[in-house]
Amino acid sequence: MSYYLDFERPVQEVDEQIAEIQALGKIDESDKADIDKLLAKRKRLIKSIYSNLTQWQRVQMARHPERPYSLDYIHSWSDNFIELHGDRYFADDHAVVCGFGELGEYTVVYIGQQKGRNLKENLFRNFGMMRPEGYRKARRIMKLAEKFNIPVISLIDTQGAYPGIGAEERGQAEAIAKNLMEMSRLRIPIIAVVIGEGASGGALGIGVCDRMLMLENTWFSVISPEGCASILWHDASKAKNAAEALKLIPEDLEKLGICDRIIEEPFGGAHRNPQETFDRVKDVLLEELKPLLKTNRDAFLNDRIERYSAFGEFTEKSDQTHLPE
Repeated sequence: MSYYLDFERPVQEVDEQIAEIQALGKIDESDKADIDKLLAKRKRLIKSIYSNLTQWQRVQMARHPERPYSLDYIHSWSDNFIELHGDRYFADDHAVVCGFGELGEYTVVYIGQQKGRNLKENLFRNFGMMRPEGYRKARRIMKLAEKFNIPVISLIDTQGAYPGIGAEERGQAEAIAKNLMEMSRLRIPIIAVVIGEGASGGALGIGVCDRMLMLENTWFSVISPEGCASILWHDASKAKNAAEALKLIPEDLEKLGICDRIIEEPFGGAHRNPQETFDRVKDVLLEELKPLLKTNRDAFLNDRIERYSAFGEFTEKSDQTHLPE
């Protein structure tokens, strides 16, 4: 691993010490003993650091540049993924990948928001921020899935829908709203998995579902911490305070009924052992998918209405305040 977050610096120092010893070439018994001690220290540090992460640190973990992205998951689970392109209205949107693939013994449709690993890839993927044509492409593929009675797996990882002028001119809000309506009444199972960031309508546009799963170090909210801080305090640098107030991590959302299940990540985060992460998410997906496949196709709409109506908490006052005549 070559990238470390600020709170990972103690681990970085130990890794650098191990690398220095290994760079010597010939390692004797004394060197091996030193490496073993450093590895034990590294393990203790990781356990100490990652067992007490704040909300803001969890947000940073979700954004880790070495964290697995949608295509990493899809290619791990499916040897025969067939990607489909274009919205049949305007263009293809590379910020989202859609297509048919495998999940264990089942054929599924994957909808996944995709970021890039470097500047060139991020420009191609638009940093994972979908445009209207991306939402329309996703909707087109999901309707195709419904036609052939194939479940949908939606992988969410975005800082939000693209806010550019061109996207607004082509109907960004309408495209997201249409997805919310169409996904609500699809007569097939939909499972959404937050694998990184889940911000605003950009995430919700492919996030209406029967089951919402979240990896341990992810977040899902109506707005990013920076956006919230900019609005409330006119200062994006107060994002840490906003992250605490937004209640955006999986444990908070599970209490509200939004997140159905939290998937534990490997020791130290998904980026430290991607293959183990892929296996864990796949196992949970298969567990959640099997009962959904037995659901009557005509029951999905009512089930989703019931699910979303139960979100959050509210109280009603019995007394009425009347204005004077």
